[in-house]
Amino acid sequence: MRKRSVRDLDVAGKRVLVREDFNVPMQDGQIADETRITAALPTIRYLLNQGAAVILISHLGRPRGRIDPGMSLRPVAERLAELLGCPVSLAPPGAGEDVEAMARQLRPGDVLLLENVRFQPEEEANDEDFARSLARLGDLYVNDAFGSAHRAHASTEGIAHFLPSATGLLMERELTALSGALQDPRRPLAALIGGAKISSKIGVLENLLSVADEFLIGGGMANTFLLARGMEVGASLIELEAVHVAREFLEQARRQSAPVYLPVDVIVAERVAVDAETKVVPASAVAEGWRIVDIGPETVRRFGDVLRRAGTVIWNGPMGVFEIPAFSEGTRALARILAESPADVIVGGGDSVAAVEQAGLADDMAHISTGGGASLEFLEGRELPGVAALDDMEGAA
Repeated sequence: MRKRSVRDLDVAGKRVLVREDFNVPMQDGQIADETRITAALPTIRYLLNQGAAVILISHLGRPRGRIDPGMSLRPVAERLAELLGCPVSLAPPGAGEDVEAMARQLRPGDVLLLENVRFQPEEEANDEDFARSLARLGDLYVNDAFGSAHRAHASTEGIAHFLPSATGLLMERELTALSGALQDPRRPLAALIGGAKISSKIGVLENLLSVADEFLIGGGMANTFLLARGMEVGASLIELEAVHVAREFLEQARRQSAPVYLPVDVIVAERVAVDAETKVVPASAVAEGWRIVDIGPETVRRFGDVLRRAGTVIWNGPMGVFEIPAFSEGTRALARILAESPADVIVGGGDSVAAVEQAGLADDMAHISTGGGASLEFLEGRELPGVAALDDMEGAA
């Protein structure tokens, strides 16, 4: 059922609580990447233009219920003020009387940012009283933090039970893109799945079996699939306990006539290090002591052929040890191919998103997900607490 959107709310003259994801990387007290801040601007500007006062809620880092000045949202408040062109006040920690007083004084066009909500232990415990205290600050609640929607916390799930609620524009865009790819994709739908371990992605693979037409598997998890097909993988990362899982998936895909493409050649190294010697070998000829660190050029070519004829591509996870530049070319090469593809490309997962953004190709993809864990759980078919708690469209007043 479609969730109510912020555009369905009458926000004029109201105080609107907005859960955003300002969990930005910090370096020496400075914001190292403001992507998550700029992603939130459309919803905030929409509310201000509609005559609302906006109260922003977010976490930053993992303070584990303690006040940590190094994880203050003050740098975010200062940057938001610059981007919005208006003052952004920062509230003290918590949601007590002093914060309530600040909220009551807000007028249309004002912006207040609550201090790091995870400074309070009640946040991650989804404490009902804390959720009520947050709800008392405003008249309406908007969840725009897709990246935190898989967490049942007070500011992402609990608060929605005490106020009329809706999705923000970013949340709405995420749900529309991911739901569309799963429910009504342009065919064929190709699932390009990478990452280190099968155990972290098997839920995605199994859920996509019902909708995907073909699968392309790379990254460390492909090693276990190669092992399941009887190939030696040297000293590569594998999950011995998941070999039977890989075999079962391959058999399920065969019964459903969904081709599964694995690497046919790979980049190997004697050790996972920047200065390691590397070479290209067939996937079936990995020598003892060598480690698979990336897909090879022939695999890039074959994967590229499949991706170019796809109508929709869901991509989650890198093809190699992406953190080391010498082992990231397979991931980057597929990013370039997808950027030129006419397919609807949905990209999720930190490293695959990073590859696209670092290459300057984000604008060439249909959708870049802002939620790593949330997008993964969505693709697994799991209910996201921060979404489920929001009002359904049919229930709109």
